Amino acid sequence: MVLFAFWILLSASFEWIHLGLGLIFSFAVAWINSGHSSFVPKFRLWSRILLYLPWLFYKIVQSSLHLSKLILHPALPIAPQLISVESKLNHHAAVVLLGNSITLTPGTITAEVDGNKLIVHALDKVLSEDVASKQIESKIADIFKDEEPDL
Repeated sequence: MVLFAFWILLSASFEWIHLGLGLIFSFAVAWINSGHSSFVPKFRLWSRILLYLPWLFYKIVQSSLHLSKLILHPALPIAPQLISVESKLNHHAAVVLLGNSITLTPGTITAEVDGNKLIVHALDKVLSEDVASKQIESKIADIFKDEEPDL
């Protein structure tokens, strides 16, 4: 009712259309913020993801430079390999973010995801060790630390 009164005060209109819209929007805002809706914005989660992106960008640049060095080397010292990574992440979105982060990093591709198990293709040992070190996974675990597990 407070939201509806605030709507009337701001709109300064007593036409039925404005009063009806005010009632509908006031009810919707109250319902979303009461916890009854699954559409509750997760601002902390999104702010952590936004803070993760510069670090991911740094890793992308770092891998790009390493991959450029491999490609420009006369002997082309690549040693492609498939590695299996068992993740301890307990949220579907976290596993998806992990797989996408690995794929976005040059020289590595997430070939398959089965629950918490990822199969990753890496072009050389340095890139495979970067994935196996689970540094990306620990950063993503920090993002989803307050989320309910769904795996």
